[in-house]
Amino acid sequence: MNMLARSPEWGDLIRRDRVRGGLYRDPAIFQIELERIWYRTWVYVGHESEISKPHDFVRKSIGLQPILMTRGQDGRIHLLLNRCTHRGNQLCAKEHGNAVNFTCPFHAWNFASDGRLVGYAFPDGYQGLNREAHGLGRVPRVASYKGFIFGSFAADGPSLEEHLGGAAETLDRLAMTSPEGEIEITAGFLKHRVRANWKFILENETDGYHPAFVHSSIFAVADSGIGNLYGAKSTALTRDYGNGHTELDLRPEFRKRDAPLSWFGTTIERLPDYAARMNSAYGEAKARQIMIDGTPHVMIFPNLFIAEIQMFVIEPLGVEDSVQHVTALQFKGAPDLNRRMRQQTMGSVGPAGLLLADDSEMYERTQRGVHASDTDWIYLGRGEHRERRDGDGFMVGHATDEVPSRGMWRHYRALMEQA
Repeated sequence: MNMLARSPEWGDLIRRDRVRGGLYRDPAIFQIELERIWYRTWVYVGHESEISKPHDFVRKSIGLQPILMTRGQDGRIHLLLNRCTHRGNQLCAKEHGNAVNFTCPFHAWNFASDGRLVGYAFPDGYQGLNREAHGLGRVPRVASYKGFIFGSFAADGPSLEEHLGGAAETLDRLAMTSPEGEIEITAGFLKHRVRANWKFILENETDGYHPAFVHSSIFAVADSGIGNLYGAKSTALTRDYGNGHTELDLRPEFRKRDAPLSWFGTTIERLPDYAARMNSAYGEAKARQIMIDGTPHVMIFPNLFIAEIQMFVIEPLGVEDSVQHVTALQFKGAPDLNRRMRQQTMGSVGPAGLLLADDSEMYERTQRGVHASDTDWIYLGRGEHRERRDGDGFMVGHATDEVPSRGMWRHYRALMEQA
């Protein structure tokens, strides 16, 4: 049944501890999501390190909109629509590169790396044409935090800092894992396509209930003790930062171990150069604490997921069709750590990796499951009786509790109810 045809009442679809299965499979709902979430809020697009030089570009997307993320001659970053303003042809087909100009293959209209229309074939046919009015379309608002670039099609609204709220601290924490305080996204991306709704992926990223079962095979061969992080006796926390941002905070478990780099399944003796650089940058006491705590496990609504050693970007292609773009995180000034990051990323989410294959199977099985009955509810009440506020006022629960899913759906409902 098409929910839009009967004017959805979001309170009938989204309750405190459950949501209707049709939210994951109704094409009409997906179209409203594009309008009220993907084309209205701040959406992660790319990282500054991907376009480090003038005229660098990389193809990206916001929702279904193809985007060119470019750096102009003056160093400014632009998010341009990858669409010629003449006849709508896809302007650039290359994934990334460096180009002073983009030339449309259809009629040879020519655009600068900052989006300006600079020329066209047989100009005598365009006397009096206002070039300024025919430059590439652009995302109205562009902002960056710690090198992470976000765009918003809304002409006004909350700032990026307001959107990130308390979750901004997790990106601060991530940057501090580098001895130079900077992240680099330079390892290249793998793409994993699944026949599933994007929200199943979003919810799963900070779900601490599934790893002990879905990933039991990889935990059985790993030597890092990772399985203990997600057990019934774990001291790790789930956290709702508001605005849809959520975290699986594993620091309490790592602090119990009191061993630098245990979060990465290694020791400082195996990464002596990295440890030395961190001590030099932050002092031994602070560096030790950073190396004990490790990187965050955080989902920035609606599409950016930091998973300790990796970064995922969710791209919706349709109501039951999504792509996860994944890359190894790289830390500026940490070559030995970066090499291990790349190796472990390939081992977990590469073509022969087990981790993402496990998750993808669950996404697609669940997607098939929500077709069973339109009246079925998806229950999200685990741990509701024991959730509480932490010292910063954020809702937290046990590592296996569904605090993140409830937080995400509260924000989702608020966005969908906006006129």
